[in-house]
Formats: sequence, structure tokens, C-alpha cells
Amino acid sequence: MAYEIKRFPHNGTIDADGHVLEPADLWEHYLPQKYKQRALRIKVDNEGYEYLEIDGRPSHRSRRGSLGLLGAMGDKDQRPRPERRYADRMPFGACDMTQRLSLLEQENLDKALLYPTLGLLWEAELQDPELSLAYATAYNRWIADFCRDSGGRLVPIAQLTLLDPQGSASELERAVRDGCKGAWVNPFNHHKVPHGSPVHDVLYAKCQELNVPLAIHPTFTPHDKPAQGIFDLPSEAVLYASMMWLRSIVQQAFISYISMGTLDRFPSLKLGILEAGSGWIGAMLDRLDAVDTALHRRKVKLSATQYFRRQCFVSGDPDETVAPHTIDKVGADCFMWASDYPHPDHPHTWVDDLTAYVEPLSPQTRAKVLGDNVRRIYQLEG
Repeated sequence: MAYEIKRFPHNGTIDADGHVLEPADLWEHYLPQKYKQRALRIKVDNEGYEYLEIDGRPSHRSRRGSLGLLGAMGDKDQRPRPERRYADRMPFGACDMTQRLSLLEQENLDKALLYPTLGLLWEAELQDPELSLAYATAYNRWIADFCRDSGGRLVPIAQLTLLDPQGSASELERAVRDGCKGAWVNPFNHHKVPHGSPVHDVLYAKCQELNVPLAIHPTFTPHDKPAQGIFDLPSEAVLYASMMWLRSIVQQAFISYISMGTLDRFPSLKLGILEAGSGWIGAMLDRLDAVDTALHRRKVKLSATQYFRRQCFVSGDPDETVAPHTIDKVGADCFMWASDYPHPDHPHTWVDDLTAYVEPLSPQTRAKVLGDNVRRIYQLEG
């Protein structure tokens, strides 16, 4: 079934994690001249299948022919085929500002925070800090331009890389001046230094100084298969395992901010978890608190739950059924929701799902989850 536009019944709602499908030639246009020969590109092989080229080499993490499926939310047939081309399969509003504003109107959404699609794919295969920062900067310049005339309804979020913390801190300052309201990093890094390490403090200091939220967003990872080195998974098990593998990597990245004292060093840093679900957060915080109590090994000032309530946030998926019943217990000021539009790994029925998601919430908590928390954390007007 193709994506069906439906109107959400609650006013004042903000999508905390929607996506664009970037123009295929974005990096050729927005990279400095010295990097243009190494631009991220979409090419076609001898059999007619599209593939992603990263720094002059074919991607080995994204399947050939799969780029035309990146906006296939609601499509039953998601088999790669030569005729399924990226530019020909753009869903409504995925790469057109006017269409995206129309989509917000039709779905009764006030605003949408926007994240990339092709931008989620390349860093798993690129270990050059200089080129990584250049790729991220090119995207940030484009997304700021894309959102500029939207009247604040389309909110650009900057992509950063932990391969170059100092460069990312400088890029964040530039991107905020250009209109970006937040930033994100992927849940891994090639130098294998945990996210919470002081090695990255120059970036976190800049986020705190600018009062700009920083979130972890799942991306492709350098691992060819989930649980690599633990199991040899058959093909039919890879999809489910991949979804949980990505979530576990996000969890480990997030935990390092607590265990390595980042949130002590930067008590005003606003730290988020996106597109990894939210129903698990209460159980994880309970377990971390219990380990602290039982083993007496806490080396930081507060409990995991206290840190989370003080300065963290998480986006819930509309298809979650357990998460709504944990929100008030964990902390209603810390939750928001996200559609993931137009990506195919979330249901196209998000309007109906979100309506059910917020139904058991009190009016005050519902308003926080649907929009008020995003407005406060990202300092959005209106």
C-alpha cells in the first residue's frame, strides 16, 4: 500500500525526526572545489542498478539498486530493480520545500525537524576526518538553504562527525549562524573512542555554550553484519538482528556519556536519542541505577535516572505500544515522537499509530510529547 496522507487530530504537533531525500548532486554543488572529485555520488552499473559512490569507490554497505527504496514508506514491494531510481522515486515533500510545507498542512503538523537520508550512509565507509567534515558541512549548508524560506516550520539539524571534534565544533558554530537548531552524530566512530570520552569535549563544550541539543541518530555502521564475530546469521535473520543491533549501538554510545562523566563535565548539555525507540529507556535506567546500588562503583555524581531527567531526551516511535505507559514514570519532560517519514522501515500508518500512542496520556503529558518538549529543548518559536 502506498503512503496515504491523513490528518492528525491534535494541534500543535511537531515531528522530532523527519527526513529529506537529498538531491543526488548535493555534494558536487556544495563541496569546496578541492573535494569535488571525491564527492558523494549516485552512479549506475553495467546492469542498470544504481549504487552509491563514496570518495571514488562503490559503497559496500548499501545494496546496489536499493537507493530507489529509501523513500518507500508504505510500499509493499521493496525489491531492488534497475528501474527503481532514486530521483524518480521521491515521495511527496521529500526534496521539495513547498511540497513539504503542504504535507505539514495536510497532516496538521506545526513543524518538522529534518535529518538526512544519503547522509546516514556514508560515514560507515569513510575514515578520512577532513573529507568527513567536508561532506557534513556540504549537507548542512544545503539543509539550511532548503529550510530557509519555510517560516520556521522546517527545522534544519546539522550533521557532525566525531572523527574531527574540533572541526565539528567550528562547523556547529557556523551552522547555527546559518539557521540550524540542533546537531546529531552517528552511534559509532572509526577511532573506537567512546562518545563520552574527553577526547570529544571540545564539541560538547561548544554545544553547551551555544545551548544547542546534540542527538545520537542511527546510521549504517562499519560492521558488514549484525553481531559480527558472535553469530553467523542466516539471511532470513539479518533484518530483525540489524534493527536490534543498531539500537544496542545507540544504547552503548548513550551510556558512555553517563559512565565517562560527560554529563558531569557539561551539566547543561542537552543530549538526545533518536530513532531507536523509547520503551526500553526506563528498564535500562533502572538497571544502571541498580548496579550502582549493588556494586558501589559509581564514579559520577548522579544516578543514570537523575542525569536522564536533568538533561536528556528520547524520541518515541508511533508504533510503540508499551512506551506510552512508561513516560510519566521516567519523566514526561524527556519524551517526544518522530515519524521517520519517508523511510520504509517505519509503518506508513503513523497518524493512526500516534493517535493511539497518546490516547492514554494525560492532557498535560500529551502536549509535552507531541510538541512542547521539542519547542523547549530546541528553542523553537510558535
